[in-house]
This record gives sequence, structure tokens and C-alpha cells, in this order.
Amino acid sequence: MCGIAGILALSETSLDPMGNTVGVTSMIDALVHRGPDDGGVWHDADCTLGHRRLAIIDLTSSGRQPMASDDDLQIQIVFNGEIYNYQQLRRTLESAGARFRTRTDTEVLLRAYAKWGESCVDHLRGMFAFAIWDGRRRRLMLARDRVGKKPLFYAEHAGKLYFGSELQSILANPEIPRSLNRQGIDHYLSYGYIPSPESGFLGIHKLPPAHYGLWERGKKSVIERYWKLSYQPRSEITEVEAIAELRERMTEAVRLRLVSDVPVGAFLSGGIDSSIVVGLMARLSSRPVKTYSIGFRDERFNELPHARRVADRWETDHHEMIVEPDALTILPRLIRHFGEPFADVSAIPTYYVAEATRRHVTVALNGDGGDESFAGYERYLGNYLAERIHRFPGGRLISSLASRLLPDSLDPRNRVRQVKRFLQTAAMPMRERYPRWLTYFSEAEKRVIYAQDSRIDHDNLLGRLLDELPDLDPVSRAMAVDVGTYLPDDLLVKVDITTMANGLEARSPFLDHEVMELAARLPADIRTRGREPKYILKRAFADLLPEENLHRRKMGFGVPVGEWFRGPLKELLRGTLLDSPSGLLARPAIENLVADHLSHRKDLSFQLWNLLVLEMWLASIGFKN
Repeated sequence: MCGIAGILALSETSLDPMGNTVGVTSMIDALVHRGPDDGGVWHDADCTLGHRRLAIIDLTSSGRQPMASDDDLQIQIVFNGEIYNYQQLRRTLESAGARFRTRTDTEVLLRAYAKWGESCVDHLRGMFAFAIWDGRRRRLMLARDRVGKKPLFYAEHAGKLYFGSELQSILANPEIPRSLNRQGIDHYLSYGYIPSPESGFLGIHKLPPAHYGLWERGKKSVIERYWKLSYQPRSEITEVEAIAELRERMTEAVRLRLVSDVPVGAFLSGGIDSSIVVGLMARLSSRPVKTYSIGFRDERFNELPHARRVADRWETDHHEMIVEPDALTILPRLIRHFGEPFADVSAIPTYYVAEATRRHVTVALNGDGGDESFAGYERYLGNYLAERIHRFPGGRLISSLASRLLPDSLDPRNRVRQVKRFLQTAAMPMRERYPRWLTYFSEAEKRVIYAQDSRIDHDNLLGRLLDELPDLDPVSRAMAVDVGTYLPDDLLVKVDITTMANGLEARSPFLDHEVMELAARLPADIRTRGREPKYILKRAFADLLPEENLHRRKMGFGVPVGEWFRGPLKELLRGTLLDSPSGLLARPAIENLVADHLSHRKDLSFQLWNLLVLEMWLASIGFKN
């Protein structure tokens, strides 16, 4: 796991090898946390590549990057990630005549490009972002893994291409302008993140997951998609066959992710997905698995007892910690690492569990991706039920009337509150309903909170994506949209940034693309059964889980930020939002939101967190409207 950066001259007038070397050096210096073990810079007349290394496979100096081919191919690579099938690929390439001088997956990727060119990505099973400079063709290739585990940003400016693993890497180069991307900020207010390929800055883009880009001087850049998760056609598979195949693929996915020359552990929440991963690790390991969990004093948000039950089941070397309100002292540091506003409040506990884990191991497996592949979110069931209501005569009117009869609640986990919210939106068409469940602020609410000259034209991104999937059932449509947006742009960004800020590599067996492809093509009545989410997953791995964990309601990685705002964080909230100099938001509207929350009239925990992070980020870049 590493950090990469580079500059490519796109015209004769932008040739500046020494200047670009200085620029790339500053860009990789901003990524030391991602690669504390080593660093290097290489350049020729056109291209400069930089690398920071976190050594995981082949800890010797032979694994240093940038890495060059040792023949006349003139290929250079910088690579961030892991190729889990690199040993198999190495055997394939050796049978074709390739010779290797290291044990690294980096060299396997280098040789794979030499043999297959840009189609090398089709052969990779892993998480990756890489840059390959082909000296013979004078061409740069950038690529990102299928799901988007590893980030990659790029910008074209003044005849040059700049790229880096994080926004702060690109911004470390003083040649890059910092102009606010208002459309990206509008998406942030909706979703709490800025979807690919946008970023918080005009002209700086994210290479989307499952894409590669090609740049050559004098030619138009090419960005191509090389993989897309398919939900059709459905496989004709029985439940017994599905269980057997799922166990085989998940076991292999975990086994591949245990390959490491440094210590390996696991995040353990006590939920279905991380518990399955820990159970498989325990069966594959000869030593007790090191597990790490985090919790809160507010029992509504505390999953430690459930994690402890799994740890006891497998006799793991278990570690726990409690997150207190003063944990937010790291918020400015996280805002710097994310580089743009990011409103998933669970980034705070994720950072702390990563910090605690890094004290003992360098690699940690997790359960990310299980919900998106096996319909684990309650909103998937809600989407199914809403479509049924649409087909029922008078169903929309009945749901609307019923929602008015239910009482309000300030508890975001209150079941009546959740049912009420569902009924309020069930009558909407899916392209309006499903995005509403995932938004912090509706378009009407944004019109109120924006300062008069900051309004942006509405772009229903999720609705447009749903329109592209008319032939899928309601659950699969929702899952497909999440795999394309929420998963790579929220969950995986959160884990990448918080783990790499601590020099920790996170691996996700559920995000193995072969596991995802199997899950996507399962018959709907096998993937879920009635109102039970993850039916087939629970059946397949029931022997690994304590009974209490198997059937309990999903909690999610919640944070009691609402109570913190009414208590120890009240002054931070008021001082940041009410005294903010940015001018992007309308103060009267923000005052009303703060007052409604502090007086217990409404629970606006996550909306206020969204605005708090935005204002702190705007202050960090010196923005004034």
C-alpha cells in the first residue's frame, strides 16, 4: 500500500524535467503517511513519477518504486494497492517467457502491462491505482480498480497532467489553481460526499472506478471503462449450490488477503459481514486472529458486546476502545487528509480504530461491501415495499395518510420514526424516492440554506443512474446505484483515508470482484427471503456466527453526534456555523437549523454535521463567497 504522484508534459512548451521533479517531490512529501517506509522519484524529458512505499510484500529494497523494466521496453511504474492473484499471474507470465528479479506484485503488474498493454487490468484481482509510463510509445496510463478501493486524482493544467493518490498531493504543487467547484459542493450538500469524477476543486477530477486513462503528447486523452458489475442474466442455481459456491469464493477471497510479509489483523464490529471475515480468518490461521473494535458510552450506538461475543467464539486476540466527544479534536486533521468536504461522521471512529490497529499490525481485513452485494441495508427492503405500494390501488394515498398519523421522534434509530419517513416518501417514483433516502438536504432545503448568489442548478445524479437501469428489479436497481456511488465515493473513501492516514492497509474480501459477480447474479429469492436481508449469506455462514449475532437488527456504524452537539460540542457547532466568514450559506437559515436541534424540536444531527464539516473545510482553503 502506497502513495503515488506524477507530472506529464503534454506539449513541447511544458517540458521542464527539473521543475517537474521538484513539483513531484513536494507531491509525494504530502503522502508520507501512506508510505512511511521509503520513497523515490524518477524522470525523463516528458514524465516524472513519484512514490511513497508502505512495504507489505517483499520488504527488501528490490521492491522500491518507481520500478523499471530491466530490458529495452522502457517501462516505469508507480503502484498503490495489492494484486491478490499476483502469484498466479506470475506463473502465467513465466510460462510465456517473462523473468522476474523480485517477489513483488508490482513487478508482476509491470510484466502484465508489457504483455497485454492496457488490457492488463482485465487480468487483475485486487485493489489498485497505478501509473505506467511507456517510454517507447511516450504514453502514460493511469488505472483504478474495479470497485474503487484505491483513489486516484488528476488535473490537466497549463500543458501538463498532474496526478496523485490524494487531493492534498495535487494541491501540494503550487502550480495547481484552487477554484471552488460549486457543482461538487452542491452534490456534497445532497449526499455528504462529492461523486466521481468531480472533486471540491474545478479542474481536479477523480478517475472513476473500473476506468483507465491514456495520455500522449499531441493527442486527446482517452478514458475508458473496462468493467461493470452485471445483475443479468440471473444464474440458474439452487440454494444448496449457491451456499457451496459462496463459501468457496469467500474462503478464497479471505485466503488471498492473508498473504503478507507483515502482521495481519481485522476490524470487528459484531455485524454479519466482519464476523464472517473473522471466522474465516480464524479457520485459515494457525494463530489467534488479532481483532479490533470500537464503541460508545451511549448504548444505542455501542456494538462492543456483539463484537466481543464473536471474539470469544473464535478466541481472538481482541482489543477494544471507547470514543468520547473529545475525539473530534482530530477533525481538522481529517479534513486535511480528505482534501474536500466529507460528511460521513463514522470517519471519526474509523480513524481511531485504524490508529489502535496500527499499533499491532500493518494490514487489517474488514467486512466492507457485504451490504451492497447481499442487500443488507433496510432501504433495499423499503424500495421493494414502495414499489408494491405503487401497484396497489390507492396505495399511494393510504401511505401518505398513514404517515401523518404516526408520531414524530427525535431518536434517529426509533423504528416508528423510520416507518414514518418511509411512508412519507413511498408514494414518490423511485427516481425521486431513493435519492431522498440518501440525502442530507433536499433541493427545497438547499434553496433555503444557500446564500442568494450561491444557488446551483439541480442535478438528480442518483435519479439519472436509476433511469439507466429500467430492466432490473427494485432491489437490484438500488444496489447497482450504491455500488456506483455510495460505496466508492463514501464508504471506501472513508476507509482508505482513515487507514492510510495511520499507515494501515485495509483489505475487503467482500469486494473481491468474483464474489460480487456471484452475488449480483443470484436469483432474487435466494439473495433475500421475505423480509430477511442477507438470507443466503446467513445460511452459508451460520456455523461461523453466534446465534445472537446472526439474527439481530443491523446497527450500522453510528455516532451519537446529536447528543454531543447539545452537550460538549455545542460551542464548536455554534462558533463554526454562526460565526463562519465563508458567506456560502445563509445565516438566518443556519440559525434556525441550530436552534431547532438544540431545543429538541428536531433531530438535525447529520445535517448539522454536514454543514460543520463544509464550513471547516472552506475555512481551511481560505474561501470567501
